[in-house]
Amino acid sequence: MQMKELITKDVKALNNELSELLKAQFKLRMQKGTQQLQDSSQLGKVKKDIARVKTAITQKASQK
Repeated sequence: MQMKELITKDVKALNNELSELLKAQFKLRMQKGTQQLQDSSQLGKVKKDIARVKTAITQKASQK
């Protein structure tokens, strides 16, 4: 997910994206805990995507 894509979305869409990413992060953490996670780099990617979405939400809020 690129920051350019996130900037074009509105706050409601960003909040939906954030909730989906948090659910995905939870599932990955559970898979890691039960040693079923195949690719551990997925956790880092999801974490960075969450940070990007939160940054975009903060930028949108400061523009108002």
